[in-house]
Amino acid sequence: MNINTQQTLRPHAEVAYKKELEALIQIDDRQKPSGWNLSPWAVVTYLLGGKLVNGVEIEPKYFGSRRLIEVAVATLATDRALLLIGIPGTGKTWVAEHLAAAISGKSTLLVQGTAGMSEDSMRYGWNYAKLLAEGPSPDALTASPIMRAMLDGKMARVEELTRIPSDVQDTLITLLSEKTLPIPELNTEVQAQKGFNVIATANNRDKGVNELSSALRRRFNTVVLPLPATLAEEINIVKTRVDKIGRSLELPADAPPVKEIHRLVTIFRELRQGKTEDGKTKIKSPSSTLSTAEAISVINSGQALAAHFGDGLLKADDLAAGITGAIIKDPIQDKTVWEEYLETVVKERKDWKDLYRACKELL
Repeated sequence: MNINTQQTLRPHAEVAYKKELEALIQIDDRQKPSGWNLSPWAVVTYLLGGKLVNGVEIEPKYFGSRRLIEVAVATLATDRALLLIGIPGTGKTWVAEHLAAAISGKSTLLVQGTAGMSEDSMRYGWNYAKLLAEGPSPDALTASPIMRAMLDGKMARVEELTRIPSDVQDTLITLLSEKTLPIPELNTEVQAQKGFNVIATANNRDKGVNELSSALRRRFNTVVLPLPATLAEEINIVKTRVDKIGRSLELPADAPPVKEIHRLVTIFRELRQGKTEDGKTKIKSPSSTLSTAEAISVINSGQALAAHFGDGLLKADDLAAGITGAIIKDPIQDKTVWEEYLETVVKERKDWKDLYRACKELL
């Protein structure tokens, strides 16, 4: 099948950043673990950016602690799997995808965790037409993404590990400890090739989480991805991602609206922390997480409104709808929290009157 990558809505990391990866491979003369495309140093450089390599600028993929990324990469160079934990919107999936792309050149060996998944998704399944015709055979076996990663010596990704039923989670124990996948129907096993490892993500705010068994947790080295530490850092993240996504969606808008991003991020941070940025006023927090990813989504939605139904400039009216939808998840509790915040904080701020009026009209 021929696919026009220029028309792909969201190219995989190894496609979108192909030039950067190729440039790093050309100059990377440091020691590489077996099966890796890049050295640990080059992987960290790819994630954090900031270098001009052979005329190609390495764009930052993650804004945060360098040490956290170094720990994550060093973990994958050992026999321990990596577990990225954090609240929704802290970039766990984003980091996992780019780690797999940089290390293996392939980020698509992915198992998406759900509450109803079976062991087949972790291990292997069967082509039932061939199974009925021929009985159990290698040709009738359907490899899972993890099994393919073991055979090829690549990084496998498991998303939302704690949403997976506990008995299915534990199928990973043998894979991670023995680096083998038994296939009793064929009286054989698959042994992992050098370069194989697992990058898993988990949301520590999800209701109905299936806790990991102590045996499985020991197979992972856990790295917690925090929310941005400062207002300026979070504004920079939102601005960078909004600009990137806006170009990919071909939104006919000007440069990212720094003023509106500043106001939105300030609101999200204050409601998350339960106090204003200056620490003088305590406020109630809503039930929603109000993550950086949600802030990016609100700005992009506002830009789409401004571009298609306005004059192209993001204004308070365009921002208000997205803010209200992001904050009010519980129509009773969250609405009360938001109304109180509008009256006690937003209304009193200089140059925020337009946003106050726009938000009040939607309540």
